[in-house]
Formats: sequence, C-alpha cells, structure tokens
Amino acid sequence: MATKPGKRIRSAREQVNAEKLYPLGEAVKLLKANARTKFDETVDLAINLTIDPKQSDQQVRGMVSMPNGLGKTVRVAVFAKGEKADAAKKAGADIVGADDLADMIQKGEMNFDVCIASPDMMALVGKVGKILGPKGLMPNPKLGTVTPDVEKAVKTAKSGQVEFKVEKAAIIHAGVGKASFSEQAIAENIKAFVGAVNRAKPAGVKGAFFKKVSVSTTMGPGIKLDLGDVLAA
Repeated sequence: MATKPGKRIRSAREQVNAEKLYPLGEAVKLLKANARTKFDETVDLAINLTIDPKQSDQQVRGMVSMPNGLGKTVRVAVFAKGEKADAAKKAGADIVGADDLADMIQKGEMNFDVCIASPDMMALVGKVGKILGPKGLMPNPKLGTVTPDVEKAVKTAKSGQVEFKVEKAAIIHAGVGKASFSEQAIAENIKAFVGAVNRAKPAGVKGAFFKKVSVSTTMGPGIKLDLGDVLAA
C-alpha cells in the first residue's frame, strides 16, 4: 500500500491549483511559502518540450550561468599541465591533474560536479570518455568545458553554471537555486534558465517549442508557470 503524504505535504498541495498557469512572481511566493522542511530545499525546474529527442536534429543542450548562483559548492576537476594547471588551481579548481586524474576516474573516484580540459589534454580525456560520458561529465567545446582559458572556465563553473540536456521523454530537469534565496533571486534564475533553453530551440523545430514548464522545491508540489510571463522581458 502507498503511504499517505504527510500533513505538511497535503497542505502544500491543497494550496496549488493544478490546472492554473501561475505568473512567475505568484509561483515563487507560493514556492517559498510551502518550503518548510528543516533543510534548504532545492528549487527544481521541469521543462516539457514538443520535440522528438530521437531525431538527431532535435537535440537541445547548452550551458547557462545563474545570475544568483546555485547556493551550493560546485566541485571542479581540470585536465591540464604546466601553466594551465597553475591557472586552474589559482582559479579555485578542486582537482587538477593529467594521467593521475585519469587514473582516479578509472578507479571510480569522481568527487566533482564539472570536468574541464585544455584542448591538448583531449587525447587523454578520451581514454576515460566512456566513464565520464554517461555521467554527463565529458568536457565539450560547445559547452565551454574544453578551452585554452581554463581559468575563466573554472570561475564560470564555480559561480553557478548549469548544463542542460533534453532527456528521452523530451524533458529538461535542473536545479536553479535554493528555497532560502529571495523571491527576486529565484525568479531571475528561472528566467535565465528558461530563456537559455528557449534560445537553444533547434532550427528544424517549427511552431510551439515548450509544452509545459513547472517549478517545485525538493519536497513541494509542482507549480505550472505561465510561459508568456516567464519569457517576458
């Protein structure tokens, strides 16, 4: 038998109209009001798209920097040698290496959230690609994680950069902040993320691109957003 949701969760669900499309400001107020757990809940976005991810020309992927960060520590690993390795360490990278970093990854030691590489290290990175790829950690020049300017890439990742990639069910999920953020900070992060996804619309997709956008906290109910309001300047 399925267990009944707790009183707090039931109360939160009762406050949300499942059929309504909420303006962003109203949705964020409701979101924060219902985040009453003892830990700082993550603000999660779920974007349902109209595309067919099985088609190679309908892939949606990119990176976006959150204007107000993510409210969490982002651990960064960098494949680099010499001056670039020194620059990465100076920028705040948590792990910097070459063959030693590849050995760690092969042993399953991947205590990092983002992996960056200088272009000259890609032959080495390729040897652990089968491990990094499925975890979404493979450095990619299109995402700015394969770059000669590793210092800038590390600082960008540390400041709260989010990678997004459409899943098989044509959905994009992402954490875009914490419930403890101000209403304005949460709204700005949501606008930045949805805007970035909108700009990543494949050229071959005609007509509507978004099917539904909803926001929730870790333990809270989903709140459908009025997309027109979110994308408004």
